[in-house]
Amino acid sequence: MEIKLTTSEIRTILQGCQYTLQMVGSSKDYRRLQSSEYFSTSNDVVLNDAFNVLGEVVNAIDEIEQITEQQTGRIF
Repeated sequence: MEIKLTTSEIRTILQGCQYTLQMVGSSKDYRRLQSSEYFSTSNDVVLNDAFNVLGEVVNAIDEIEQITEQQTGRIF
């Protein structure tokens, strides 16, 4: 089954995920967990890394839209 999403919907979902990660990351309990000496991930990533990656993806989408609009005069 293919899910059909517009570019605007994709951006909104990704930004919502960013907001959710930001809320979790700012919670006292999560900060306590992450600061534990036992907290570990296989690639040494933390929640803020995921937040930043989503931001980069949203920025890439924005750049593609701007380039496409300049080239074709059309918005995704």
